[in-house]
Amino acid sequence: MSTDTSEDIPAALAEVRRLLPTDPLAAEQRARDILRENPDEPDALLLLAVALRRKGAPTSARAILEPLAQLQSHRPQVHYELGLVLGMLGDNRGATQSLKYAVDLDPNFADAWHALGDQMVRMRSRKGADAAYAEYFKASISDPVLRDAMAAYRENRLDEARALLLEHLKANPSDVNAVKMLGEIALKQGRVVRAEELFKRCVEMAPDFVAARFRYATLLMTQNKPQEAIDQVDEILKIEDDPYHRNLKAAALIRMSDFEGAAAEYAIMLKAFPNQPGAWLAYGHALKALGRGAECVAAYRKATSLLPGLGDAYWSLANLKTYRFTEAEIETMRQQVARPDMKGENRALFCFALGKALEDASRFEESFFFYRGGNEIVHGLTNYDADETRGQVRRAKTMFTKEFFAARAGLGTQSKDPIFIVGLPRSGSTLVEQILASHSQIEGTTELRAIPYLAGRLGGKLKPTDVAVNYPEALDPLDGPNLKGLGDEYLWRARMHRRMGRTHFIDKMPNNFAHVGMLQLILPNARIIDVRRHPMASCLSCYKQHFGQGQDFAYSLSDLGRYYFDYVELMAHWDEVLPGKVHRVIYEELVAEPQTHIRALFDYLGLPFEEAALRFHENDRLVRTASAEQVRRPIFTEGLDHWKNYEPWLGQLRNELGFVLDTYPAVPRFYSQLHTKLEYSGGWGSGEQRWSGQSVQAAKGLE
Repeated sequence: MSTDTSEDIPAALAEVRRLLPTDPLAAEQRARDILRENPDEPDALLLLAVALRRKGAPTSARAILEPLAQLQSHRPQVHYELGLVLGMLGDNRGATQSLKYAVDLDPNFADAWHALGDQMVRMRSRKGADAAYAEYFKASISDPVLRDAMAAYRENRLDEARALLLEHLKANPSDVNAVKMLGEIALKQGRVVRAEELFKRCVEMAPDFVAARFRYATLLMTQNKPQEAIDQVDEILKIEDDPYHRNLKAAALIRMSDFEGAAAEYAIMLKAFPNQPGAWLAYGHALKALGRGAECVAAYRKATSLLPGLGDAYWSLANLKTYRFTEAEIETMRQQVARPDMKGENRALFCFALGKALEDASRFEESFFFYRGGNEIVHGLTNYDADETRGQVRRAKTMFTKEFFAARAGLGTQSKDPIFIVGLPRSGSTLVEQILASHSQIEGTTELRAIPYLAGRLGGKLKPTDVAVNYPEALDPLDGPNLKGLGDEYLWRARMHRRMGRTHFIDKMPNNFAHVGMLQLILPNARIIDVRRHPMASCLSCYKQHFGQGQDFAYSLSDLGRYYFDYVELMAHWDEVLPGKVHRVIYEELVAEPQTHIRALFDYLGLPFEEAALRFHENDRLVRTASAEQVRRPIFTEGLDHWKNYEPWLGQLRNELGFVLDTYPAVPRFYSQLHTKLEYSGGWGSGEQRWSGQSVQAAKGLE
């Protein structure tokens, strides 16, 4: 095809545009034909980049778009395409900047607003996503009433927007845009059930309305309805196969502990779109849970090769605990940390990964420097309040007495299915779970969030940033049917994670130690195992771990010491008011004499001992936690005192642990008069130097 005359170029470009939706490979070839004769033709360069993106080659598209964005900086379409490509490559910051530039140049660029909203979702910015989607609706609709409603929505005049839409729908009952906007308003007002009804109605009216169906699917996910979300995504995939849609389906499958299905989805996605570091990272997580170690490492390393600035990929390698970084990888991580634009949690992830890499090289002082740096960053991003935890322990001890439980004996759901493993993270709980899950009658699930969710709901804590102001007191007035209802709801929420049909299942959420009182009320026949490790070893192991979510106490040595102290005190209280309820496993004793303590575990559970429990490392079940690779090896004892390599820098932790450290592994007594003295002296569990000698000796008395 000749493209050497100005008259031919528009026709050739039109042909490329026609081919793009259905045949990006042919579109690519036509664009290259144009550029062979006209190498600087900007429209041809842009269309070539679009074709490359559509065929799953974002790195090649980026190489075209970045210089084009400099030369054609006035064109919003160029910045839009660059934003899409950077998003595919996992460069969230760059994608956001490019998309914002596109909408700054053209405030009515609807697709760019929608892409920016999607990008905000990936960056977990609900506020930013809502704002961008609002602009998308404004730009994409022409009806003046809908535009007025959207303007009111954007200005948070929600009742006015709702009234406009309802009036509009009287005359236009089939306007799906109006129905979707009503759903968005309901969601913003916290009327989640109504929002779900409206989005469902929207997709019933317009089955091909992909944006509405995808919004419905994401809402179903937040409502912990992953199978329903998958059903919606499957309908979307019949219309268009987009990597972000498959990503949501894979996330839903993971929520259901279907890692095989999730891995298969990621494999399909990466075959079509192979240059997405974020997808390779997620694929690696699924492979890790499946125990496919070599493939997992390859997936993580692929992510690092595609985007060297992706801290999560390096941390994921470190978090395998068995991976050893090369000197070249360590140098790459140093270079990333040295970047002036490397900020926030991404920088923290590189710090944690470098801490682990240098620890493996026995360079402990330098290792601690990076661990401390990572923790300081994350600590600054969290809002953990150690005094709130202390207050909850005090209130639990006041409310949950022997008499309180005696008055409610026989209530709740009588199921014997659940086995709870509690304690601090990184204390050996995954090892105990792996041992138990090797028994023919026990299934290991994961760290289920159902109990913290129920506790938060009872206490008025509807989102992570809320403070639960009415827990555990909200349990006090509940009668038998309500307590049974909570127990039944827990079992219903756990059901999707039970895939093997075994009699018992394990919930390994460590934070459930705070909810033993509620467990006794709603699931009185459940078994509870407290796995406890040396305080210095346990707390340091937490300090070296980036948890992602749910363990905000772990990013400060002071908070860690106080949290461990509170944990020990509350468990001592449960021992007192519910004698025999909790079975304690001391990690160091377990690894020293495994058979003795494993038999004791099954005696407590009332189950026959099985030899497979001693060969737990041969169990190829799914493991999602940081110890996944470690528990696939036999018990080893050489790391018990590893924390001492960091002892010179742990003085603050030691002081906060106080007498709890000195008495380990025995359970110390906690005296009410000691509480008063400690409160008066300005701290809780903050080191012997704050206490009188008499109080210290009293505290060290053993049960």
